[in-house]
Amino acid sequence: MLEVIGAGFGRTGTLSLKMALERLGFAPCHHMLKLLDKPDEVRLWRMAARGEAVDWDEVYRGYRATVDWPGARFWRELAERYPAAKVILTIRDPECWYESVLGTIHRAAMDDSPPDSPILAEMRVMVREVVWDGVFEGRFTDREHSLRIFDDHIEAVRGRLPGDRLLIFEVAQGWEPLCEFLGRPVPDAPFPHRNRREDFDSLMREHGGTGADAPGSG
Repeated sequence: MLEVIGAGFGRTGTLSLKMALERLGFAPCHHMLKLLDKPDEVRLWRMAARGEAVDWDEVYRGYRATVDWPGARFWRELAERYPAAKVILTIRDPECWYESVLGTIHRAAMDDSPPDSPILAEMRVMVREVVWDGVFEGRFTDREHSLRIFDDHIEAVRGRLPGDRLLIFEVAQGWEPLCEFLGRPVPDAPFPHRNRREDFDSLMREHGGTGADAPGSG
């Protein structure tokens, strides 16, 4: 059963948050990169993108937390299904977020070169259905449109969840607000910071893809 739900869009520090949550005991934490190891999940996410009924317990069997796409699109459904779960909304400067996405995960998703494997091909289709067509209505390159969706998402999460269940979090804040919110002691280790824009291509190669066919976020 999920104990922590990440509602933040990809490229708002979600991979850093994943690593931090697992360090705090909420392991394993679901993240887009996990789908490379569990290709059967891709079918379920495509069903969810089409509005079909999905058994969230099946999707998240064995997980204690989730961050990043594709789960962030379905934060409402997850918050309702797991009412005891805490919700963390990662945020960052909107203009910086947009430029980061444009130069990393959107570039990768829109690349039409043949992917390295069938699972990467299917994940590319799923990401387009869930994120680029689903969240951004096929108009991500329209900057004003995408920034408006980013801002509207933050306001929707703020308006839906009570303050004692929701943490608005920037990963630059480090351990203290996260640990206080989750009731965990602050680790004697630096807060993890992963998947900076300049690290994107090497991270994707590390997880079995290339920068051109990468599905993931961060």
